[in-house]
Amino acid sequence: MRRLGSVQRKMPCVFVTEVKEEPSTKREHQPFKVLATETLSHKALDADIYSALPTEKVDGTCCYITTYKGQPYLWARLDRKPNKLAEKKFKNYLQSKQNSKEFFWNVEEDFKPVPECWIPAKEIEQLNGNPMPDENGHIPGWVPVEKHNKQYCWHSSVVNYEFEVALILQHHPDDPGLLEISAVPLSDLLEQTLELIGTNINGNPYGLGSKKHPLHLLIPHGAFQIRNLPTLKHNDLLSWFEGCREGKIEGIVWHCNDGCLIKVHRHHLGLCWPIPDTYMNSKPVIINMNLNNSLLTKTWRQL
Repeated sequence: MRRLGSVQRKMPCVFVTEVKEEPSTKREHQPFKVLATETLSHKALDADIYSALPTEKVDGTCCYITTYKGQPYLWARLDRKPNKLAEKKFKNYLQSKQNSKEFFWNVEEDFKPVPECWIPAKEIEQLNGNPMPDENGHIPGWVPVEKHNKQYCWHSSVVNYEFEVALILQHHPDDPGLLEISAVPLSDLLEQTLELIGTNINGNPYGLGSKKHPLHLLIPHGAFQIRNLPTLKHNDLLSWFEGCREGKIEGIVWHCNDGCLIKVHRHHLGLCWPIPDTYMNSKPVIINMNLNNSLLTKTWRQL
């Protein structure tokens, strides 16, 4: 499994963006849209976007696999957010951003508590050993997914810690037009980030499972490479999303040679998401468990 960039911070848009005072189609009750201009961003150009690897942006919730209690573990995304007083101050600062003063955070006092096992995301900035919030006022981080934690029950449904495996959806190794669900050793996924998708995640845009028979899967970030992407021009990408079968996806993430990740979402181009008949749903799927151990087979059936 090829290792690409890992999602440890908010990804910038490939284009310079602008705010339009129109109701958002992405977030309910948001009175504005963030739309892409026709100008490539400096971050994209600095990361050599033209030689980057384009991949499908999958709509789920971000996860991370790293060691916990001496073994590979699945971790759920948990951002540390400011308390009400600090959040109010920060919003007031953003609304009056014409002043040149910098906003200063007191990490110890301004933020809500997090579990002791919480760890900050790897790529966030640090000041005097303390993780600092991003431009949205959040400190991205992770918490381990314990087996009996009801809050993360759908996360725990895709891992088996006894046998140290995870339920993974990816391309079949011998046929890129075919998807494969398989049990992959967690040790093979160490230090990777993945997207959890399924029945009870983000409104289930891919229509997986049902209320009676929920289905959840992990997709390694960068697993679905895009083969025939047009030139990096606003109108060409817009036409590709609107008119090509491969364009029926949530967005694109470019994995750059320096490890930087750059994205564009359909909403950046004024397009809707979710949509019917996604590209992922058009592909046939096979299940390859290869579970020789009867106890392991039984355990997965119970999940």
